[in-house]
Amino acid sequence: MIWLTWRQFRTQAAVVFAAVAVLAAVLAVTGPHLADLYRTAGSGLVDQVSRADQALYYTGLLVVLAVPAVIGMFWGAPLISRELETGTHYLAWNQGVTRTRWLAAKLGLGTAASMAAAGLTSLAVSWWSSPIDRAVNGGGPTDTYFARIDPVAFAARGVVPLAHAAFAFVLGVALGLVIRRTLPAMATTFALYAAVQIVVPMWIRPHLAAPDRTTVPIEPDGAPISVQDEAGEIIAHLDEVPGAWVTSQQTLNAAGQPAPVPSSFPDCLRTESGPPTLEQFERCIADLGALGYKQQVTYQPAGNFWALQWAETGLFLGLALALTGFCVWWIRRRVT
Repeated sequence: MIWLTWRQFRTQAAVVFAAVAVLAAVLAVTGPHLADLYRTAGSGLVDQVSRADQALYYTGLLVVLAVPAVIGMFWGAPLISRELETGTHYLAWNQGVTRTRWLAAKLGLGTAASMAAAGLTSLAVSWWSSPIDRAVNGGGPTDTYFARIDPVAFAARGVVPLAHAAFAFVLGVALGLVIRRTLPAMATTFALYAAVQIVVPMWIRPHLAAPDRTTVPIEPDGAPISVQDEAGEIIAHLDEVPGAWVTSQQTLNAAGQPAPVPSSFPDCLRTESGPPTLEQFERCIADLGALGYKQQVTYQPAGNFWALQWAETGLFLGLALALTGFCVWWIRRRVT
């Protein structure tokens, strides 16, 4: 049964692993130059990265983020839905192969291949990007590159991509079992996986490790302060905590209680004609500071990276295991 599953699966697997091998070769050729540059420039590396390496940095991010979605759509969703759609599953079951064994062979081989593909991609990209990640965590500018704990980069580093791939694959299989049509199952897999990748960083990941909090003054010579143009909200930037991921913040009054900015200030912080002038902005900030207003910032420090990685890996592997149990129940009770 494993050999038959591999014969059915090998073309898709060959395409993905060939693409991973090409990416790994490119990274292996260009990576040592970045490492040498970091040894001489330290956190100043981010100002010396070439445009070609910058493009490769973002390409690596996109590839690692895309691999689980591609696996779920093109490996997971068609794996069983195609057989249910064409009726070829009856052939295997009539050869003395039980439904559970048939499903176990497909899930086992597919999950192992999915985690291997995502793991190799993540390993190559994380290794190549590590000089840039260390430079950013060391206090280098973050206007162009992301701290590795930042939501954009987090899912493309470490061990989390393996769990994402396992979850995406089993999600695709489960939806294929239920929908029984290949194309709708592929589309639904992509939509649900994308939704999960939005929900988890926004509402779940910030609570997977204990955050830190700090209170910064709202004054011209205090912590860097800006205003979110759309909402007219005050935003504090934690330049003194390099590599941190700010998860939330709120304005506190002189008594240390959450409070909105007084109604007389929004007009100064955001005028009808657009953003205020530098003079208007500094005057507003000085006035708020004189009234005792501060900004409380909640953040995940760079040191929580691996705690969050292992916690999220456990979360997604648990979801994959739960979906596996659902697949076993569904194929034994509902598939005819």
